[in-house]
Amino acid sequence: MKRQATDLLEPHIPRDFSTDQHPIQRLHDVRPSSLGTARNDALKVLVVESDASSADSLIQGLRRHGHSAGSVGTGAEALRAYRSADLLLLDLDLPDLDGLEVCRSIRGAGATPLIAVTARDSELDRVLGLQAGADDYLVKPYGFRELMARIEAVMRRVRPQQPLQNVIIHGQLRIDAGTREAAVQGRPVELTRKEFGLLHLLASHPGTVVSRRQLMTLVWDDSWSRPGRTIDTHVSSLRNKLGSNDWIITVRGVGFRLGQP
Repeated sequence: MKRQATDLLEPHIPRDFSTDQHPIQRLHDVRPSSLGTARNDALKVLVVESDASSADSLIQGLRRHGHSAGSVGTGAEALRAYRSADLLLLDLDLPDLDGLEVCRSIRGAGATPLIAVTARDSELDRVLGLQAGADDYLVKPYGFRELMARIEAVMRRVRPQQPLQNVIIHGQLRIDAGTREAAVQGRPVELTRKEFGLLHLLASHPGTVVSRRQLMTLVWDDSWSRPGRTIDTHVSSLRNKLGSNDWIITVRGVGFRLGQP
């Protein structure tokens, strides 16, 4: 039986059979709103793929990288569901509509980012796909790392990175992103580049738990490695330099948040 996604605006479309929640609403480790407009923020990805096993494999890979994902198996369902997504991965070979027509319809209605993912591999196919409005074109079979890199590149174009908030004051902690300086009670704290990036990220979202995966992606610019001792070592060093363990609170099994002694 084919797994399908439910359009938030079209409740009659079948739900993902594994849960009562809309699959595009579910998140793995991160929430799209929790880190504002950061470059590698979590996305709601709609996979338009008629082959259920291929769709499931792709969805699981996206979720492992912190994104929310769901799928539909036809062009008609894609046209109903795409408004709920931040990004579409569109197979051009669909059972009901030609993928190029689906692409043209979506592009004609708005600017939702769309990557064509297809077995059509000729130069003419690529040209037609891009002319139909695809932001990128990826030929099957492909490597998952290449897909993630293309997703990140497309989203950089449509979601330009916001400038850092220049000065953040949190209790006795002062962080100046312009000069990359930090101070506690007026006392300068000498930080490495990664320590400053980690502290600034936590301070930019007070009260928000930032996952280890987000820290690896946004501070270390590493979407692939499994978060390990590197983060713990930098957190320990930061606590020592700030003068209290209470400045950075560990949320076991999730990540860290900024605290205040």
